[in-house]
Amino acid sequence: MELPCDGAGICMACKNKPPDEETLNCKTCATPWHATCLVSPPQELADTLQWECPDCSMINPPSTSAVAAGRSEEAGKLIASIRKIEDDKSLTEQEKAKKRQKLLSGAAAGPSPSDGEEKKEKNDVLDILDKELTCSFCMQMLDRPVTTPCGHNFCLKCFQRWIGQGKRTCAYCRIQIPPKMASQPRINSTLVIAIRMARMSRSSNAGGAPKVYHFVHNQNRPDKAYTTERAKRAGKANACSGKIFVTVPPDHFGPIPAENDPERNMGVLVGEIWEDRLACRQWGAHLPHVAGIAGQSTHGSQSVALSGGYIDDEDHGEWFLYTGSGGRDLSGNKRTNKDQSFDQKFDKMNEALRVSCLKGYPVRVVRSHKEKRSSYAPETGVRYDGVYRIEKCWRKNGIQGFKVCRYLFVRCDNEPAPWTSDVQGDRPRPLPVIKELKNAIDITERKGSPSWDYDEEKSCWMWKKPPPVSKKRVADSGDPEDSKVIRTIKRQRQNVSVREKLLKEFSCQICRKVMVYPITTPCAHNFCKTCLEGAFAGQSFTRQRGQGRRTLRVQKNVMKCPSCIIDIADFLQNPQVNRELMGVIESLQRQAEEEKMDENSEGCSEEIDDAIEQPDLVSDAVNDPIAEEPKDESQKA
Repeated sequence: MELPCDGAGICMACKNKPPDEETLNCKTCATPWHATCLVSPPQELADTLQWECPDCSMINPPSTSAVAAGRSEEAGKLIASIRKIEDDKSLTEQEKAKKRQKLLSGAAAGPSPSDGEEKKEKNDVLDILDKELTCSFCMQMLDRPVTTPCGHNFCLKCFQRWIGQGKRTCAYCRIQIPPKMASQPRINSTLVIAIRMARMSRSSNAGGAPKVYHFVHNQNRPDKAYTTERAKRAGKANACSGKIFVTVPPDHFGPIPAENDPERNMGVLVGEIWEDRLACRQWGAHLPHVAGIAGQSTHGSQSVALSGGYIDDEDHGEWFLYTGSGGRDLSGNKRTNKDQSFDQKFDKMNEALRVSCLKGYPVRVVRSHKEKRSSYAPETGVRYDGVYRIEKCWRKNGIQGFKVCRYLFVRCDNEPAPWTSDVQGDRPRPLPVIKELKNAIDITERKGSPSWDYDEEKSCWMWKKPPPVSKKRVADSGDPEDSKVIRTIKRQRQNVSVREKLLKEFSCQICRKVMVYPITTPCAHNFCKTCLEGAFAGQSFTRQRGQGRRTLRVQKNVMKCPSCIIDIADFLQNPQVNRELMGVIESLQRQAEEEKMDENSEGCSEEIDDAIEQPDLVSDAVNDPIAEEPKDESQKA
């Protein structure tokens, strides 16, 4: 049996990786094959350019006459179908390639009983995204999408695996990838939200209760925590903290629900972004505006902040390794000292984290833009990423030579993470393999059942044991009208079609309209091509410098992204359109126009039916002699 090479270039017949001179590529499907494993390889070098694989040419080993006749008939039909696609001038080259691929895979060989169901779902937005937003590596819908400067989209894991092999070119077009993009890829949040909304529409159409996601915009954010210019000049060190908008106590564990948010009646939402730590404090996600751990050594830890304070930290999104506090000399004017000078111990805040590990308490996690090494950190501000649970903690020798306290955090939230396009939240997952545990000491693991755990019957994370009692009493300020407001908001959001929501998400961040020729910057922001080029119109990429009669070296101009502070001058020299994103937008707009035309045709047919239902009025007007000829000039007028 003849088999091609797999995605890694290994022959599926002999299980060896053939050299380049023994690899043949089919001219029709571009699939690599091992020449020595073929039954009838090309005899001459010129034949390799026009060579077709056995699947495309339908070359099969000899068999019975009936089977051979059936195969030849099928081959003739397939070739005729391919020629019909090639002769169709109304199709573009990309559409022809897709139809050829469907024919070769057997998806469009003939009518099937499910054709009627596919016609019913032709307007499903998830099908549009599934066709356009597909990773070239895993051939699945994008998961944590990353967009290269050349305008191609890949899954984050697939992209990191490609870069890990030492390759620095795009896997699709072979254009060079910038080193910063290769080392710190950014997730395209616009594509994440679009895929999530499409999956939500599929689940809601299936009969389940639609789940409403609220997105926090700039106009809904709280007031800034400082009010004077003196506080700004001092780096907000002298700024006074703003008022707390939630009604939970400072030692509250777990998510902050809507009933504790009288200001907006939404609670603290996963993915909510604040300008800085002081604004984050106002909504109770993480109260300390400097320290990375919030908690009490005898009570437990409520929240942590990932801000790149220790070089030992590792961030993998759904789980991360966190380094405890302490071990640095901060006396005098050494408040920003990054060098460790003594060992860390399980005391104070480190002990609070260990108590949460033993009890199984949920810990709120916020990520800061200061963590430059993580692909999951936001570009600006501070973002709330949900609750995690500490599964293990230990001590080990750190990179700087002193012992550090280490904690394994695993995500356990009912809401999906900001970097995923999933509709549902987390599910219990196996713990990752931690290599540094082999040389660790003081290992602490939870032996009993956790207080916050997953309920299989209700399919959600919840308190299995009563949460810790707060040491500070807070008056209950719940409003019975909140539930009515929430129901009203849900009904309003359900009345808006998913297509309109997606087109609204695909809006340019400059003109606020649906993007035309969308461009994705290396910092994962999306703009219209004309808007982005117009924002830097008249600016040159370099500027001349001179000192008296001397001419100094030409200096590069810094061109910051309109949505962040990252320099995109190199990208602006040759910006590439995100073709896949443009295809999605055009498909959604085309379907919207088709729906309008169908509605107009239905309205016209209804008017014709109404006219047909009244034939007596028409006949009376024809038979009436007065109607034929008016009696006087006034009637003529």
